[in-house]
Amino acid sequence: MSHRLQRLVLTTGIVWGLIIHSVQADEGQTPNVVERISQTSIPNAQSQIQVTGVQANPTEKGVEVILQTTQGEQLQITNRSAENNFIADIPNAQLRLPSGDAFTFRSENPVEGISEITVTNFDANTIRVTVAGETELPAVELFDSNEGLIFSFTPAATAMQPPQQPEPEQPTNETPPQIPSAQQDEPIELVVTGEQDGYRVPNATTATSTDTPLRDIPQSIQVIPRQILEDRNVTGLRDALETGSVSYIGGRGTSVRGENFQIRGFNVTESILRDGIPYFSLGSLGTDDIERIEILRGPASVLFGTGEPGGIINLVSKQPLAEPYYSASFTVGSFSTYRGGLDFSGPLNESRSVRYRLNASYENYGSFRDFVNGDRWSISPTLTWDISPNTSLNIYGQYRSESETIDGGIPISGGRVIDVPRSRFLGEPFSRFEQNQFTVGYTLNHRFNEDWTVRHAFQFLQYEPVRFTPLLLSFNQATGEVSRLEFRTGETYSRLFTNAEVLGKFSTGSIQHKLLFGTEYRSNLDNPSFQLDNPYPSINVFNPVYTRTPFDFVPTFFRDDNVTAFSFYLQDQIDLLPNLKILAGVRYDTFRQFRTERTLDEPRIEFEQTDSAWSPRFGIVYQPIQPLSLYASYTRSFAPSLAQVRNADRSAFIPTTGEQFEVGIKADLSNQLSLTLAAFDLRRQNVSTPDPDRPSFSIQTGEQTSRGIELNLAGEILSGWNMTASYAYLDAFVSQDNRFPVGNRLTSVPDHQFSLWTTYNIPQGDLQGLGFGLGLFYVGERQNNLNNTFALPSYFRTDAALFYRRDNWRVQLNVENLLNVDYLNPDRSIFVIPGKPRAVTASFAIEF
Repeated sequence: MSHRLQRLVLTTGIVWGLIIHSVQADEGQTPNVVERISQTSIPNAQSQIQVTGVQANPTEKGVEVILQTTQGEQLQITNRSAENNFIADIPNAQLRLPSGDAFTFRSENPVEGISEITVTNFDANTIRVTVAGETELPAVELFDSNEGLIFSFTPAATAMQPPQQPEPEQPTNETPPQIPSAQQDEPIELVVTGEQDGYRVPNATTATSTDTPLRDIPQSIQVIPRQILEDRNVTGLRDALETGSVSYIGGRGTSVRGENFQIRGFNVTESILRDGIPYFSLGSLGTDDIERIEILRGPASVLFGTGEPGGIINLVSKQPLAEPYYSASFTVGSFSTYRGGLDFSGPLNESRSVRYRLNASYENYGSFRDFVNGDRWSISPTLTWDISPNTSLNIYGQYRSESETIDGGIPISGGRVIDVPRSRFLGEPFSRFEQNQFTVGYTLNHRFNEDWTVRHAFQFLQYEPVRFTPLLLSFNQATGEVSRLEFRTGETYSRLFTNAEVLGKFSTGSIQHKLLFGTEYRSNLDNPSFQLDNPYPSINVFNPVYTRTPFDFVPTFFRDDNVTAFSFYLQDQIDLLPNLKILAGVRYDTFRQFRTERTLDEPRIEFEQTDSAWSPRFGIVYQPIQPLSLYASYTRSFAPSLAQVRNADRSAFIPTTGEQFEVGIKADLSNQLSLTLAAFDLRRQNVSTPDPDRPSFSIQTGEQTSRGIELNLAGEILSGWNMTASYAYLDAFVSQDNRFPVGNRLTSVPDHQFSLWTTYNIPQGDLQGLGFGLGLFYVGERQNNLNNTFALPSYFRTDAALFYRRDNWRVQLNVENLLNVDYLNPDRSIFVIPGKPRAVTASFAIEF
């Protein structure tokens, strides 16, 4: 780390230390968990429902808790029980009690049989109601009245004393008016759903860096919640994204970027984030410690800087809980697969101002491919400290270690895949990819008042992959021989990220604003060395004979890269009218590369390049009725070219850019079911293409275009019946080029892609807890190169699940590729990877 960067980090730490100290000194308050500010978002006051009063009134049956609001009918509730405690979480709502600075209501021993009632802001977007029974769980009814939302609690004890007047800790000196009992109102059925989000998630942070309802975002965004990952029993990002119409295009092992994904026809591998911060790995990307996945489609440079125009994949991590939570799971499956996981969380002190979460997992797996196997383990600790009611610090870490066989696939020749068993392996049994990776970081949030907040993030990530395999080069159709090359690496990659943001809400007349201003710094250091110039004995694809002879590591090519970026950005979410919203933003980036290359026994070559770019975004949302949004948007992106790539006059290439126009409709078909329909025109410009006057050089006159329509449906259709469905039609083609014919389809892009995953849980009766799942996945034909000389055929895969949930445990059986269809995944231009045949996993999980 440079001295300049060290000073930056030290200065940042000192400044924030002074802020924390001054806040504690000025407020004179001890840490309390009365409000915890999310590390990735702030409250959306325009869309949040404000609860302005809380009362606990004795009734003939027990006690009623009244949440006073004029929007009670809009409140949604997720509830569960833990021993004698009834716990209800109310998302998209906040307590705003009369005193202005009190965010907790508490009543002790309001009636016999109930020991405590607590209503608090659980986080910056959720109210939590907790009612503790003295010996047993109280019975609950829910009422909707003009006063707001009313919970009626009846203690389990049959012999009750006459009601006593509760003695709550009043948040204001004024005595609130008495609210008449709601016992005569019509009750609403209250179903205990457990700690689940369901398939519909109404808000997301990725598109705006604030917690915003999806219907208020003028861009297509899809959320894959934790419940879908659990129902499908998937623990890898590649499998998880199948329900999001994101294309997997190979990678890992010999890939320079790890797992590769496409959105809207363009590679987004370097646009994967974790909690809004860039995340990199050459290995697999797991989901054990992930709460949900947010997929933003289209250019996103306005908030996230350099990147290809396809979009963003943001992994939102699990956060510490205020209530104790312990979970353990175990899975066994086909191809000698074994996996175990732990998820622990809860408070570390009585006031619950310090909370932790710990996720750990281990997996050992085989494959239907000969000699292919691997294992991986990870641990992710997180600690949240509410330093004061307005200041929160979150410290987190992650360590992942994995080892797996490098598999180069099977060759393509003559416009077809070579006819060999799909288990055929053409590497060597010693072929290996190994990687250790760790991440440490923190986020610090401070709220000056209800309108203004500052937040700061810092993260350091490092991964050290080792790749050791005979690299598959070419295939001789006449002899059946695959030529191979010794390929071995030793690499270290470091990524540093830090930012600071100010968020504010204010009005200009009747117009409401939510402002975001931020500045950001990144530093990437890469130090790989390679061995890739010695031939290795070839192997026959029809009659493979493995040499089983490893080779020594004698690196012959060395790289040292130092890339830094500095940026600032401004965004305004404007409510012109309650049903007319504008999202506008702009970002400026300056991007500096200093790269060196050296071949053994030759002098080092240096390349230096500096680029800068402005990235605007503008969108508008019109809501003719509350559950329906019509939107249009314009966005841009940019991605600097490598400093080593030069024009004929040795001048640097300018960045490639992306430009998108999008229109769409978002509809909340019910409180539990939402739909998004989007149409777009997306262009990637300044693409390198051969110079017609000097064919050994390139010029940036190429363009690639992707046009299409996307449809997403997610939520609960009927009680117990959940579904997520996604369809994409993509016309992705070469629109300008000097080498490839205009009109050729882009590589690995299906014209049609469809996914559906649906489950049904029997909600009551003798079979309550039994459930079924069905998955349908269709991927259309995909060209394997820009010459369009070979196309991977389309395929239709069916998955299924059977599960049983009861109390605090569940058992589950999942079948992938139920009908055992043959299909292919892309890897490199002349090699493909066969898809997995029928595979069965059985899992057991328990919470305690």
